[in-house]
Amino acid sequence: MTRILLPTATPRQTWAAIRAEFARLPGLSAAAAALLMAASAAGLVAPWVLGLLVDDVITGAGAGRVAYWATVIAGAALVGGALTTAATAVAARLGETVLARLRERVLDRALHLPSATLERTGTGDLVSRTGDDATVVASAITGSGPLVVGAALSVVLTAGGLFALDWRLGLAGLVAAPGYVFALRWYLPRSAPYYMKKRIASGERTQALAGALRGAATARAYRIEETHVAHVAASSATTRDLTLEVFQVYTRFVSRINRAELIGLAAVLITGFLLVRGQMATVGAATAAALYFHRLFNPIGMLLLEADTVLQAGASLARLVGVASLPAAPVAAGADPGVTGDDLEVVVTEHHYDDGPVVLADITLRLAAGSRVALVGASGAGKSTLAGLAAGIVAPTDGTVRLGGVPLDELGEVRTRQRIALISQEVHVFAGPLRDDLRLARPDASDDELRGALDLVGATGWFRALPGGLDTHVGEGGHRLTAAQAQQLALARLVLADPEVAVLDEATAEAGSSGARDLERAADAATAGRTTLIVAHRLTQAASADRVLVLDQGRVVEEGSPDDLLRAGGRYSELWAAWNG
Repeated sequence: MTRILLPTATPRQTWAAIRAEFARLPGLSAAAAALLMAASAAGLVAPWVLGLLVDDVITGAGAGRVAYWATVIAGAALVGGALTTAATAVAARLGETVLARLRERVLDRALHLPSATLERTGTGDLVSRTGDDATVVASAITGSGPLVVGAALSVVLTAGGLFALDWRLGLAGLVAAPGYVFALRWYLPRSAPYYMKKRIASGERTQALAGALRGAATARAYRIEETHVAHVAASSATTRDLTLEVFQVYTRFVSRINRAELIGLAAVLITGFLLVRGQMATVGAATAAALYFHRLFNPIGMLLLEADTVLQAGASLARLVGVASLPAAPVAAGADPGVTGDDLEVVVTEHHYDDGPVVLADITLRLAAGSRVALVGASGAGKSTLAGLAAGIVAPTDGTVRLGGVPLDELGEVRTRQRIALISQEVHVFAGPLRDDLRLARPDASDDELRGALDLVGATGWFRALPGGLDTHVGEGGHRLTAAQAQQLALARLVLADPEVAVLDEATAEAGSSGARDLERAADAATAGRTTLIVAHRLTQAASADRVLVLDQGRVVEEGSPDDLLRAGGRYSELWAAWNG
């Protein structure tokens, strides 16, 4: 199955989203802009005053005059420092607030992504965006963001001050502008694609690492650790190579900036010399002009050199906005239109992923309300794919899935999730109190109902041993549950959610031989009375089913009750004999 990445916003969409967030904070935005401008203006005082001081010294002004100008310069430095500190703090607060709101929208959209979308994209891309990309943007906002904005204002105000001294000195300073422009025009088209590729490669690396860690036990069992390591190494090498290529481009960019600075300063000094010699400007004015242009080195250099950070943040921001701009999750309202029962029907003419081979063909699966059907077959037979279709996680390429006579695509994602629950062998224990973890399935459940659900799935023994009962922190940073306990917790959530249909995709696979029977009994108890589809990891699960479908290479090769299939002596009988070897 080819992975499809989540959308990335265009530059226009990205800046429109950011402007909209700033517009929601008019007071804070205005304060940040005013403080940044005032701090930049304070930096113009010292060069101007030094020019006046030079002229006063040349005309023979006394020590008192020199002391006066020195006091002005010191005062301006103190005021400028205070304004810069205040501006940085306010701008950082503004940026953090905007980023926090953007993160909330990204998280909201991520948590409400359709199951089919998550199935296609994988978790790596989403984790990379909410983790790596958010970190890059946060670092830019709190670190270089206010400095870059302040530098831009300094460039504009300092250039204005240069022209205010003498328009000819201002024009001389503009000689450097083409050098800066050419450097940027050379750099941006070459670097921007690299940064986007680097962010995508980072997502691929995260996906490879997540897959390797989740499947570590399986990889060891089949001795394919080297394959996973090679995959992670290849994705890491891609990220490394892209980083080195970007750095090479960046160093060449810096050399072009230095060349432009040399040309500009030389032009200002030569022009100032000619004007002073022709008595068209004072030595002080020429001195101030040189200082102003030299003062431009830092802000222009910061703007150009921080283009590296800005581009990375821009690429990451576009990826965040791409997720944040996804349509909001629909809200289910009213009764399900036309749903007349809890029976489930899956009809698949054929199903394949993208342009890949057909993985399911000529499937007709009907589950009467309250019945239990098991899917049996060798690895790769298509069991999990068929379970995903039945649960509405994956849409069939050519076929339909109906619940109570209504196609799932008409029922909608929200109502489908309310009526059909899928539990796989990959369950997650959320960090926090056990009570909160259970109430994810039903927020209004009472403590007695939570305990009842745990008791139903056979979790009472380990639950009573917890130091804080329902208040015990579980998951990362708390009490660690075993794989079997985590599955019981997932089954307890199923009981609380109380869906009409349950799909168990090898939901007892992680129990191990010793706990398999207990977990199978827990699954039976949790699904009692529900329409249930079981992907049988152990044939003992199929033995208690009302009907069994045997899959082979994506097709149903046998169907019937467990006893009838055993007597038939076909594929199921062979699998049963091998299982009981």
